[in-house]
Amino acid sequence: MSEQNLKLCLAQLNLLVGDIVSNTQHVIQAAEQALENKADIVIFPELTLTGYPPEDLLLRSSLELRIAEAIQVIQQAALPIYIVVGYPKYKNGQLFNMAGVFFKGECLGEYAKQKLPNYQVFDEKRYFTEANEACVINIKGIPTALSICEDLWHSGVMTQAKAAGAKLMLNLNASPFHIDKPEHREEILEQRALEGGMPVAYVNLVGGQDELVFDGGSMVVDASGKLVTRMQTYVEDLSYCQLGFQEQACVSSNGHITEQRTQLESIYQALVLGVRDYVNKNGFKGVLLGLSGGIDSGLTLPIAVDALGKDRVEAVMMPFKYTSQMSLQDAEDEALRLGVKYSVLPIEPMYDAFMHTLADEFEGTKVDTTEENLQSRCRGVMLMAISNKKGYMVLTTGNKSEMAVGYATLYGDMAGGYGVLKDVFKTLVFELSKYRNTIEEVIPPRVISRPPSAELAPDQVDEDSLPPYDILDEILRLYIEEDQSAQAIIANGFKADAVNRVIRLVDVNEYKRRQAPVGVRLTQRGFGRDRRYPITNGWRAGK
Repeated sequence: MSEQNLKLCLAQLNLLVGDIVSNTQHVIQAAEQALENKADIVIFPELTLTGYPPEDLLLRSSLELRIAEAIQVIQQAALPIYIVVGYPKYKNGQLFNMAGVFFKGECLGEYAKQKLPNYQVFDEKRYFTEANEACVINIKGIPTALSICEDLWHSGVMTQAKAAGAKLMLNLNASPFHIDKPEHREEILEQRALEGGMPVAYVNLVGGQDELVFDGGSMVVDASGKLVTRMQTYVEDLSYCQLGFQEQACVSSNGHITEQRTQLESIYQALVLGVRDYVNKNGFKGVLLGLSGGIDSGLTLPIAVDALGKDRVEAVMMPFKYTSQMSLQDAEDEALRLGVKYSVLPIEPMYDAFMHTLADEFEGTKVDTTEENLQSRCRGVMLMAISNKKGYMVLTTGNKSEMAVGYATLYGDMAGGYGVLKDVFKTLVFELSKYRNTIEEVIPPRVISRPPSAELAPDQVDEDSLPPYDILDEILRLYIEEDQSAQAIIANGFKADAVNRVIRLVDVNEYKRRQAPVGVRLTQRGFGRDRRYPITNGWRAGK
């Protein structure tokens, strides 16, 4: 019995949202490369031509024309390879999230996405209309179905394709990373392959888009759900997998399985890619940050260097009279280890000038957090001035624990273009710092081992005003990521006073978070697109 072989190319691309012309050229170049490698099919991610998520660019009046021109370019290339690519398309006045199959300049068919996600960071129902029909196309004698991302998180689309006679499923994705998601995807694909009794080729987008990071990890599973191909995460690349069919049933498969990254490595690489693409896609020359000798800036600096290279990163130490000698030493040590440009710019003359000018306004008042915040704002002014002069974007260094409870200063340490650790709890900051030092010890060990301190007052440590971070982070996780009430968290064994105080701090500091820069999303409830709470409200979280 003869065997029909199909050679698949998984085109895991990093695209620029809105740059339809360049994205289309990227498609053609990848298809030509796949053709040189004798692939029969090349599969691209969801909404390849616009990039993902295009958000309100989908509402622009010129969208329909631009997409039509892009499709015409693909058709005029007339490549003798099956090109499966995603794009938005109007039909009968309605906009659909579409995938089309092109061969030698002809469109063989189009599939419109059926399941539109409208949760967490997704709001596709704002733009698209849900479809309800399968699309099965004969590719070299193999009935091949199409699906788009969310479709395979539901069982109905797979069984529908099976009923329509499909023997192979191609799934186009723009699936952003969050912690534990790679493993979950593989479980889902195994389930769907078993439901449909056919192989599934899953192609995912890679790259950073504002706060979202798409990790790639494209893969193929056979009809039994066994993994036969898995691409490296966080890397743009093409990968190939050969499937053998007899009487339209898949009987053999051959591909390369890349080893799965550890969780800490995956998180770290998400942060690196998020920074790299935000800086490069927005055209910044480089980045700078305030290097305090503390652990948050201590982790942010190697992430920046790994993302951009040492020559595009500048660190600035801005000491005050409360800055310890240890911090000065450790900041300089880390800058030297990483080879970045390093400056020491004391803020005391600036602070004194502010205090002199404000003397009449402050007369008769006690020293409080106002003076602490003024120190931070002096530093923010310095960094933004350097940013304006050199065209370097400022990276903020605050972590999720601090952002949650408002332990940050508006127009001070919150001033900047991108918050690298915005979705990283403090306890995870420590873990990631230790992980990075296993590759090369670039963070001085004392930075990791010493008690965290903002050094805005004599002998200050964070735990003067916050619970220990292992306790704080767990309360925050239960409240923010699991939406548990104060009563439920207290029932988990936490002290009522600590829980009520932490929750109150989270609630009253929403106004600060709205003014914070975007940053890499790692969890399913990051501050930004995931968690949208009103600033002005009378809700109380006790119940």
